Amino acid sequence: MNLLELEKQYKTELLDNVLPFWIEHSIDKEYGGYFTCLERDGSIFDTDKFIWLQGREVWMFSMLYNKVEKKQEWLDCAIQGGEFLKKYGHDGNYNWYFSLNRQGEPLVEPYNIFSYTFATMAFGQLYKATGNEEYAQIASKTFDIILSKSDNPKGKWNKAYPGTRNLKNFALPMILCNLALEIEHLLPPETLNDMIDTCIHEVMDVFLRPELGGIIIENVTLDGKLSDTFDGRLVNPGHAIEAMWFIMDLGVRLNNKQLIDKAVKTTLTMLEYGWDKKYGGVFYYIDRLGYPPQQLEWDQKLWWVHLETLISLLKGYKLTGSKECLEWFEKVHNYTWANFKDEEHPEWFGYLNRRGEVSLTLKGGKWKGCFHVPRGLYQCWKTLEGINQNSQAETSSCKSEVLR
Repeated sequence: MNLLELEKQYKTELLDNVLPFWIEHSIDKEYGGYFTCLERDGSIFDTDKFIWLQGREVWMFSMLYNKVEKKQEWLDCAIQGGEFLKKYGHDGNYNWYFSLNRQGEPLVEPYNIFSYTFATMAFGQLYKATGNEEYAQIASKTFDIILSKSDNPKGKWNKAYPGTRNLKNFALPMILCNLALEIEHLLPPETLNDMIDTCIHEVMDVFLRPELGGIIIENVTLDGKLSDTFDGRLVNPGHAIEAMWFIMDLGVRLNNKQLIDKAVKTTLTMLEYGWDKKYGGVFYYIDRLGYPPQQLEWDQKLWWVHLETLISLLKGYKLTGSKECLEWFEKVHNYTWANFKDEEHPEWFGYLNRRGEVSLTLKGGKWKGCFHVPRGLYQCWKTLEGINQNSQAETSSCKSEVLR
């Protein structure tokens, strides 16, 4: 593989294809915020606004403004979305609704913790981009609520009957691994360090199970034991692999090689475990005991799973030099670009059947927005850029040694 060409490929796809699609089609210039229910060509098929996707798009354009280029178009896009969220997205006490209608009237109560996590990410990055202290306060207050909800994220909207089968889920500690670094600039050092330690412990010591061959499961009992139930047997390979690049980033921050190596090993374990050996691609869900999963979509191939896998594999290769990571990257890269990229219209398909055929032509909806595709392209581009710079530096060093 030509890694210089790949670096260019990911950068070009992000800047010339995917971002212009969202700028052109998603901004609601009349009411503010973003349309996310977009057909293959970008036409709008529903105007409801989902808070976690609104937050993700604010975060995306703020982050790009902060890290790639100070483009006024990106900042304007982020600010108008942030202002919409600030005005309509919560109940006045930063309890963030799940969805609104186009005008900003609430449709679904604030039952989903990820409305909160992505609002925090959004306003944390928007504060970095603008210096507006109000955005920092929104992020900080929302983060405090997240911590207060960590034992029961759904609160009064939790459907589980109390006391019979209490399970804790992988999703929140997993996302907090990423959120910790996203809002590092807003947290006291002690709070940040405690949060990092807790998240790493939960992900790598509780949900990662050596007795199951080193796979990560989605749910355990409150005391960290396995549960032989639908939820307790559930494995989501993409979720686990995504978490591993969060852990790698934490390993870099902590200068913890052992943690990085463990995250890379787990990435490869989960990919081997979740790969469809008949048709290619990564399964959405698996029952760890081989029983039929309750999720009827278990064998679908999803955009975010494959993009997150590409990120983890590249970071693993960059940090450890693992040839296995690079070999798997080539395999997943080829599958992803052949099946998810739409050659006729910008942005990527999200949903394939097991054989890799497009199931839904939408480019955005209730669950897919301006996030995994652009973030995946950005992360791969920047990781490849780092790999190539290191390679060029090593080449220059070798030439200097020869000349001596």
